[in-house]
Amino acid sequence: MTGEFSGSVPESSAGDACMSLLRTLGREEILEVLSDGFCQHCQATLQTRINRIVNRKFSAMSVSNGNSETSAEFWSADSSSLGSSKKNSESSTKTQISIRTPEPAYSGIRKGYAAISSPASVDSEQSSFNHSGFEILLNDGLSGVASVGDSGLSEEQKEQIRFAQVGRKKDYVHNERIDGKATNVLQGLELHTRVFNAEEQKTIVECVYNLQHMGQKRQLRARTYSEPRKWMRGKGRVTMQFGCCYNYAVDKNGNPPGIVRDEEVDPLPPLFKQMIKRMVRWHVLPSTCVPNSCIVNIYDEGDCIPPHIDHHDFLRPFCTVSFLTECKILFGANLKILSPGEFAGPISIPLPVGSVLILNGNGADVAKHCVPGVPAKRISITFRRMDESKMPYRYVPEQELLGLKPLMLSPMTKSPVQQKQEEKTKLTHHESRVVAATSIKSFLVGEDDFPSLGSANSLNRQRVSKKSLRQ
Repeated sequence: MTGEFSGSVPESSAGDACMSLLRTLGREEILEVLSDGFCQHCQATLQTRINRIVNRKFSAMSVSNGNSETSAEFWSADSSSLGSSKKNSESSTKTQISIRTPEPAYSGIRKGYAAISSPASVDSEQSSFNHSGFEILLNDGLSGVASVGDSGLSEEQKEQIRFAQVGRKKDYVHNERIDGKATNVLQGLELHTRVFNAEEQKTIVECVYNLQHMGQKRQLRARTYSEPRKWMRGKGRVTMQFGCCYNYAVDKNGNPPGIVRDEEVDPLPPLFKQMIKRMVRWHVLPSTCVPNSCIVNIYDEGDCIPPHIDHHDFLRPFCTVSFLTECKILFGANLKILSPGEFAGPISIPLPVGSVLILNGNGADVAKHCVPGVPAKRISITFRRMDESKMPYRYVPEQELLGLKPLMLSPMTKSPVQQKQEEKTKLTHHESRVVAATSIKSFLVGEDDFPSLGSANSLNRQRVSKKSLRQ
């Protein structure tokens, strides 16, 4: 019956019918059909191929339709609490122009972003994703770019693709003798790459420069903006503090290092809150430790950060996001100061642009860290959560940062690294169950351990019968 039916329908008709059926299915349903019965590795391979097809589709559409328009709404929202509406409009116009035709200062972004995609900067499993010079842009207030044409993908689907492309390295190990014991001083460090793409990086950098310009015009609170005189190499980087005022050392008023509770600074800018939401949603930061303050560092060539451990007025973990230029950060229980802006330590970790370094555990509390003199212009934003008992007296919580939840994971949105880790975990659990079952079985009473009544007599009868046959 089946053979007759198959023979009566031409192959082309069957193919058309199959394609028609596939068109009625959603993307997730198609993925489920195609990957049914696949192992984790094959699922990851299929996801990679689909991502490439989607990226090529986006590339073709962007070439045929031209560049997407820059959203002015986000920029006006970003500046609304810091300036007049007229200045916001002018700032929005300038921002759109600068994004379409980047200034030379942004030349490091493209170069740095290429480094993110290289195997040297990202986990080898992640390097298989080929962006083909195009990034999937999310309409989440970060990219500042509207969704590309009729792509056929929802915002959720685009986010899932971007989320799957994030590289995550969490296996840093370096043992040092601490209190007579071998200790992994890097325990708790994580490096997440591809969290912010090139377009988003330009948006964030432009926002930082706008804030710096406002600070220079005294449009920010006095303790928000600081631009000390560069009196020697490595000294004098620009800093901006949002959420709380923090002292690196005893200030002129006698306040000790840590959060100054009776000082006020500007609140977190809207764009920075969008960055926090992205990091929590994409499992970079835990939802149990959402940052409510940050410090922006603007480095010129040669500027540095000396060896230190972050003050415990801030909870763990905290994170640093890097922009403009890739640089290295040193870690170790003992770091040496060689000369102004030059340090030595046992571990050097490169920080690609657009990446997020998480500091937690021993990596935050046992090992010191420092940034030697940077090779070119660099911006970093360090996000931290204040200890509630050390918050400024007049601090007002950011309502939109309350109750943040991470993105729900599914097999097709997990990166190959995440899938590989889960596969190892499942294998370990399976081996444990096998060992446990074997151990239990060895203690169970089997049929041969204690024969039933009469079995011994029957065995003897069998032996007797065998002897009689031989005779």
